[in-house]
Amino acid sequence: MLVSAVLPMRAFAIEASDRYRSPRNPERRVRASTELIVLHTTEAAEHGSLIKLCDRGEAHYCVTESGKIYRIVDRDREAFHAGRSMWCGKEDVDKFSIGIECVGHHDKAMPSVQIAAIRTLVKELQSMYRLTDDKVVCHSHVAYGAPNKWHSQKHRGRKRCGMLFAMPSVRSQLGLKTRPSYDADVRAKRLVVGDEYLRKVLYGNVDTMRGAYAPEPAAPKDTGGLFSWFRRKEKEKPKPPTPEKKPVSAPKPAAKAPSKVPPKAPPKTTSAPKATPPAPKSVAKPKAVISAAAAPRSVKELVARGYVLKGTVTKGVSASKIAGGKWNSPNTYYTIRNKVIPGNKIDPAHIENGMCIWMPK
Repeated sequence: MLVSAVLPMRAFAIEASDRYRSPRNPERRVRASTELIVLHTTEAAEHGSLIKLCDRGEAHYCVTESGKIYRIVDRDREAFHAGRSMWCGKEDVDKFSIGIECVGHHDKAMPSVQIAAIRTLVKELQSMYRLTDDKVVCHSHVAYGAPNKWHSQKHRGRKRCGMLFAMPSVRSQLGLKTRPSYDADVRAKRLVVGDEYLRKVLYGNVDTMRGAYAPEPAAPKDTGGLFSWFRRKEKEKPKPPTPEKKPVSAPKPAAKAPSKVPPKAPPKTTSAPKATPPAPKSVAKPKAVISAAAAPRSVKELVARGYVLKGTVTKGVSASKIAGGKWNSPNTYYTIRNKVIPGNKIDPAHIENGMCIWMPK
């Protein structure tokens, strides 16, 4: 009991900025329940998206490409993010869900630093509301379109907003091991499939983001409890250094005894000495070809070669502040929008916010 009393307690703390906190907070009622976390894509740039979300109170959080998290509406209040929506027969998903807007597009990979921020936020909210991985969905899982001139029935099926968050490769990066296995509203004939491709993304094997991210390493199993805590502490103790073995030098060969037989005198000759042939012209030796591995072309290759993410360029954090004097080293790499640029080829004028800087361990 004494040991358990000194163990750190689990604290919930979401580091988020209130710069774009919506003035509509006071008029939004407190949710009766929280059953889902819904991930959206803004389909627009950062600044305009934040202004719109703040003005209308259309999300609880917004995560930018640089990994910054903004709080829009208080997490226990209703945010008008889901629109026309249905989940397992229940309409108006705003009443029982948390909405997270992510700056980006439904069919394009997001920067690793943004994915890491989304993962941290989602895991914290899951712990707060005790939600399993299959309760973290994308907007496509719950939204459906209104009728239009091409669809005369009551609706036109699900919409593609945020659909990349249903793909197994992206969910793996977010630490989500499961996803919804079928559309309960389509199965119950409350809705129809209006987009066959989207259905394969949500519940089939279509994954266009596969290869955009390095595979998530398997986490070690931990059964929890007091004994597990002691085992982790034991592993953290520094190991004594291993003494270095001195190399064994090879025995020197024995020196040969000098020969006692005198060298023979060269035979006398009366003929004129032969002309010494000219020395052959020196042939230039071919230069050795220095073999070097091709430059990495993706974040996956960088991770495979032992590179680690050192930081992300933002308005207040420059490249030199992250990488020091090695900001333009050929062993330093910049990544953004699936591009990998070596430090010695980066144009300082083109270093932009959101660029991730990778360096060897």
